[in-house]
Amino acid sequence: MQHGPTLPPARNLIGGAWLPAASGREMPMISPIDGRPFAAIADSGPEDVDAAIRAARAAFEGDWGRLTAAERGRLMLRLALRIEAEAEALARLETHDNGKPVAQSRADMAALARYFEYYGGAADKLHGEVIPFLNGYDVTALREPHGVTGHIIPWNYPVQIFGRSVGAALAMGNATVTKPAEDACLTILRIGELAAETGFPPGAINIVTGRGAVAGQALAEHPGVDFISFTGSPEVGQAIQIAAARNHIPCTLELGGKSPQIVFEDADLEAAAPVIVNAIVQNGGQTCSAGSRVLIQRGIWDRLMAMLAERFAAVVAGPAEGALLGPLISARQKARVERYIAEAAAPLIARGAVAADAPAAGFYVAPALFGPVDPQSPLAQEEIFGPVLAAIPFDTEAEAVAIANGTEYGLVAGIWTRDGDRQARMARAMRCGQVFINGYGAGGGIELPFGGVRKSGHGREKGFVALYEFSRLKTVVHRFA
Repeated sequence: MQHGPTLPPARNLIGGAWLPAASGREMPMISPIDGRPFAAIADSGPEDVDAAIRAARAAFEGDWGRLTAAERGRLMLRLALRIEAEAEALARLETHDNGKPVAQSRADMAALARYFEYYGGAADKLHGEVIPFLNGYDVTALREPHGVTGHIIPWNYPVQIFGRSVGAALAMGNATVTKPAEDACLTILRIGELAAETGFPPGAINIVTGRGAVAGQALAEHPGVDFISFTGSPEVGQAIQIAAARNHIPCTLELGGKSPQIVFEDADLEAAAPVIVNAIVQNGGQTCSAGSRVLIQRGIWDRLMAMLAERFAAVVAGPAEGALLGPLISARQKARVERYIAEAAAPLIARGAVAADAPAAGFYVAPALFGPVDPQSPLAQEEIFGPVLAAIPFDTEAEAVAIANGTEYGLVAGIWTRDGDRQARMARAMRCGQVFINGYGAGGGIELPFGGVRKSGHGREKGFVALYEFSRLKTVVHRFA
């Protein structure tokens, strides 16, 4: 830890200046790798959030708002190139801050650069419509930015979610205020530095660190915000939506998941097994779209479970450069996951290990495979957010659909079958926002609309459709002689 990356200062980016919290308070950053404090961030309050929102409003009504769509796009493309050039240093900083294996951090940086590239290229391509109407009238429908958008970013994929949320907002011409999670925000602060160096006008991108219950709440409740984007827990998402409703503004919520992978007897098990394991082990299972349930048709139960058990037993959580599984984000999260494992009312089929060289004070949890699991049990119904996989047997297609849709969530589903008719039926039957057939996940999926239903939230991020979320429609009716 003595030779870690250069850390950004314990400051907020407000109106192009790096400012301490108005209170002067700072809060420590704890390394998930060894449980030790290694940096500090500004412990901001409502005064800092208010200053950032005022700076964003000034930018929207000033230099940033006067840029053409093409000029905004060029700035974003230049930032994408800077991110690519700094990718290795950014990845090292992310691993230092978040604890995830450096290979995953590298993938996150590639996705971040792609978000700014994608939305930079899209900035001047969202056109309005001409609507046929009565004779003597021209009618157009215009897409315009909301104004000031607030972005509350979680700790599990901070830079990816910054890219997909802030990137789309900037492409539409909004000025942004971001409150990253207090557990992992250093890389986002560094991106703010790069954006300033790239030439973004002061106030277009503002970043305020601090506690969710203080700075995050102040951002969500502020009457100067025109739109809120939130990714996090359903409980906090509900509070965000209530705050947005009080100010009569829209919001996009990407919340939790209990996503199923459904494996039929005709599936290619050799192809499915490594994907199923990776979908729950990646990022320590701390992924809203993690494949945390695997539904297995009874005829292949024994065979597939043996394959999964062998792979689970081989997974070692540790800090090594090539580790597949790193630490969880915090001591609190580690205790939560371990409690689910200890209280599980299902057979433990396989358990990985924690590396011998993993620091004892780090937040490591060995992955666990349980089965058969009661579909109504906490293990199958509640989002654990850790490397814990619940295996559930089924007999018929109808039973698989009922189990898959039988939670409060609806984010992602995976379908494993060679039967084309079944693929189509199952994809349509899933009550969720995204379905993968004979695969799971898409390497960031920058171009693919993403979001959930029910307790998994509403609205869509990623892809071109995100630009619609970060804009509002204005109808102009012109009567001419």
